[in-house]
Amino acid sequence: MPIYEYECTNCGHRIEVMQKFSDPPIEECEKCHGKMKKLISQCTFHLKGTGWYVTDYGSKAQHKNKKDDGAKSDKKE
Repeated sequence: MPIYEYECTNCGHRIEVMQKFSDPPIEECEKCHGKMKKLISQCTFHLKGTGWYVTDYGSKAQHKNKKDDGAKSDKKE
């Protein structure tokens, strides 16, 4: 379920609410009964587990490059 952030246009009170997509937006401030507006926040989630580029393909390429660099440096010595 997504987390939405709201701010009161009257007193500036901010809240975060976990809501379903089908839930109606919060319209009234719980402190001053002013009008609430939904804020657009920065998304802060991470894709974890297998099946993502970073975990499956990106890390293999990085390890391969590190191994190649190590092999090249060993040959120069």
